[in-house]
Amino acid sequence: MPGYRDLDYDVVVVGAGVTGLYQLHCLRKLGFRVRVLEAGSDVGGTWYWNRYPGCRFDSESYSYSYSFSQELLNEWDWTEHFSAQPQTERYLQFVADKFDLRKDIQFSSRVASTVFDEEHSCWEITVEGGAQFRCRFLIMSIGHLSAPTLPNIENIAKFSGEWFHTGLWPKEEVTFSCKDVAVVGTGASGVQMIQEISKTAKSLTVFQRNPNWCTPLHNKEISKSEMQEIRKNYPHIFQACGASGGGFVHTTEDRNALDVTEEEREKFWEEQYAKPGFSMWLGNFKDVYIDREANRLLSDFVARKIRDRVVDEKTAELLIPKDHGFGTKRVPQETFYYEVYNQSNVRLVSLSETPFECVTKKGIKTTDREYEFDTIVYATGFDAITGSFDRIDIRGVNGRRLRESWRSKIVTFLGVQVPDFPNFFMIPGPQVLFANHTRLAEFNVEWVTALIKHVDGKGLTRVEPRLDAAEDWSNHVEESGKELLINEVDSWMSGVNSNVEGKQRRVFVRYDGIWPAYRKRCRGIASSGYQELQFS
Repeated sequence: MPGYRDLDYDVVVVGAGVTGLYQLHCLRKLGFRVRVLEAGSDVGGTWYWNRYPGCRFDSESYSYSYSFSQELLNEWDWTEHFSAQPQTERYLQFVADKFDLRKDIQFSSRVASTVFDEEHSCWEITVEGGAQFRCRFLIMSIGHLSAPTLPNIENIAKFSGEWFHTGLWPKEEVTFSCKDVAVVGTGASGVQMIQEISKTAKSLTVFQRNPNWCTPLHNKEISKSEMQEIRKNYPHIFQACGASGGGFVHTTEDRNALDVTEEEREKFWEEQYAKPGFSMWLGNFKDVYIDREANRLLSDFVARKIRDRVVDEKTAELLIPKDHGFGTKRVPQETFYYEVYNQSNVRLVSLSETPFECVTKKGIKTTDREYEFDTIVYATGFDAITGSFDRIDIRGVNGRRLRESWRSKIVTFLGVQVPDFPNFFMIPGPQVLFANHTRLAEFNVEWVTALIKHVDGKGLTRVEPRLDAAEDWSNHVEESGKELLINEVDSWMSGVNSNVEGKQRRVFVRYDGIWPAYRKRCRGIASSGYQELQFS
């Protein structure tokens, strides 16, 4: 890179999770000088920070594997169909060691700001503590769910006992035996934690703002012989993921729920409910997320399952969502979650009936009463999708701040680039396809790597998307989601987080197209010479 040797690095990647590790591997193979800045003390990203009890995949482990190395596929054995966090973290550590990636990763380095230097066409990066780096290309691999949020409750820090957020779980062991424990939140992480805490806690009180539809995970161990079969079948597994709408092993049923008889519907839903993973959510009839009547019938089916599994009728009704239909929010996967509420040491508190007032020295006070606890766990989610970007002061051309640009309207190109932010990439960013994370990460990394190689090979200085191309993509994202029931519901998947200022309105932060079409569009842009981008 003539003219850029005075910079610290050719490329800086922020984040050493699934995406950042593969991005480092790809760029280093091409001879670029790359540095990864990671806030944690080791690799893993999501699987480093979210180490709470019960944390595990809800995508099949083998569908989450990297596919780029046959050696890696041959050497790694998954022991469960839905791997628990400790094994997933070990897998990413194994990848880092196998490809000698750690030597180019700087740990315990949280990025505070990134500013584009227009005169020298480079990025200036400042890490908390003051260290600075200059690079030509900047790649943000910081994830959609990496900015934990706490609920809007007064005096959270006043509690004298121990308290934690699931997304910032300590490495030290946390025990619940013989303790009075509270869990705030019943989303995906809350459901997983509740199942584990209920096994040993003296008492467990679950504070639920809004219930979620949950379906059985049906996890099981993978024997050595089964792993051998999975390994032989990897080409077919990745091919199936590539052909599906979201990069998962599940494909949408070709029939409509309203076009079959009631008997056929019930039989199909019973089969789906008994299948592992996201099958009930992602493998359903093709009309259940666009037709209100089809979704109502599906929701009624799952509601009956909840009533069958929870003994107390009032508790069962509190656990059945009334504000959204099945699958219109992300569906948590569970293992005997509903049966937890049949235990004598577990109680459910509905915050819609008795809202929070404050946290006290001894526990939590609602409008109904004060509860005393030894431990409080906040499973209250994240400032999703844009939140991880908002927490870094990212400035492009003319000092334009990224978070300010997105306040009125989010505009990206393919969910990867942003106008007026040259040589800047997000993997993933807002408006990217909702898909199996590793499948999307590998594809986006390879697309960005090819673009950087193109810029360097042509002797070009800067690349960014044309404004009209980015606006066209953002409009396409909006159009693709207009008929979906999922975009009529408040959730992190529709850009809403009531705990975060300015996130009380629904925006199109997620692309609702299909995986094969997204890849075709990205490849078409590359093969036509990147006409939607502007170079200098």
